[in-house]
Amino acid sequence: MHRLEYATQSYDWGKLGRASKVAELLISSSNTPIASDLESTPYAELWMGTHPNGPSTLCASGTPLKSFLSERNVSSGVWSKYGGDLPFLFKVLSIGKALSIQAHPDKILAASLHQQYPKVYKDPNHKPEMALALTPFEALIGFRPLEEIRDNLERYPELARVVGDSVSTAFVQTVNATAPTAADPSVNNSRKAALKSLFKALMESDEALMKLQLRALIKRVKDTSTPSALQVGSIEELLIRVDTQYPDDVGTFCALLLNYIKMEPGDSVFLAANEPHAYISGDCIECMAASDNVVRSGLTPKFKDVKTLVEMLTYKHGSAKSQLMSGEKLSPYTVKYDPPIEEFTVLRTVLPAGQKESQKPIAGPAVVIVTDGEGTLKAGGSDSPLQKGFAFFLEAGTPVDFVAGGSALTIFTAFCEV
Repeated sequence: MHRLEYATQSYDWGKLGRASKVAELLISSSNTPIASDLESTPYAELWMGTHPNGPSTLCASGTPLKSFLSERNVSSGVWSKYGGDLPFLFKVLSIGKALSIQAHPDKILAASLHQQYPKVYKDPNHKPEMALALTPFEALIGFRPLEEIRDNLERYPELARVVGDSVSTAFVQTVNATAPTAADPSVNNSRKAALKSLFKALMESDEALMKLQLRALIKRVKDTSTPSALQVGSIEELLIRVDTQYPDDVGTFCALLLNYIKMEPGDSVFLAANEPHAYISGDCIECMAASDNVVRSGLTPKFKDVKTLVEMLTYKHGSAKSQLMSGEKLSPYTVKYDPPIEEFTVLRTVLPAGQKESQKPIAGPAVVIVTDGEGTLKAGGSDSPLQKGFAFFLEAGTPVDFVAGGSALTIFTAFCEV
């Protein structure tokens, strides 16, 4: 086992100072300098891995983790399949305000975008990702059922005015005339086509018209909504909150098209390539294929690639609940989250005070981070203290024992086996 020094990222949307889980882990681990202006600094992301934008190093020697990797310590299968590198990037995110409306490209699109626009899309890899809530966590994930979007066009006529009468009418007529069915792909294709036309019309709408209708919408919601209608997570509350964070942004209208999800600690969601999403608030563990490719279209001051986003999406749609991912309980203390991709699996281990868990050797590289508590890690014939914020690289084939100290110990492990 090898303790890691990790990188952090200070993005505008991050939680400020000690309110951030990222800052909390940094302060506890004491392995990275803390900003002198801590309370006004957004601590957004903590990165563990070999990505060049935030590479980890070994604490004992300062050696870059990527330089330390070998066929022996990651396994011959991972070494040959992933070119001698870690296939995943492991993160902690602390979100104070909404991230961009975005999606991540599949491998074919990522390679094409990297070739055409290398300064924007800096690697050729796909970026499927999984988020596991550390605190109450809000997000917009995937398109709502089309019937909900139809109802929102009626309930919020400002959206219908932005996309135009012909587009909104055609969408409503398609939804009313069809129902989702696995037996007739042509019906599902027509529904997806109608959704694409609606989303495209919104994202490519006239800016002046969009701003005019958004201002009218926000004023109407503020003037007419009852206190119960403005409870956290309601559409009305989301519209007002996101508009406050990003005034006059077309992305605010996406709250009417995308599912709102509220996750509690231990809940998870998998985001496949070409699916729209935007994290809204909270802290989470995130694991992804080793890429930093993001295609954005709203709620961001960064480059917006609207045309690419509109064309790349699958336009799948369904309930908020359908977006959540279930874990597999491996023991009384550990749950495995295994998304339908090859690059990574994540374990969440929560040990009550004084308890111990032995975990079998993993046939590939693993990265571990402690998010709460303290205790001891026994691995490879040696012991290391564990405390909040400590992170480790575990070589392939290493059996480990986690022992909780005087308080509950929470550990997340990302790994890859081939």
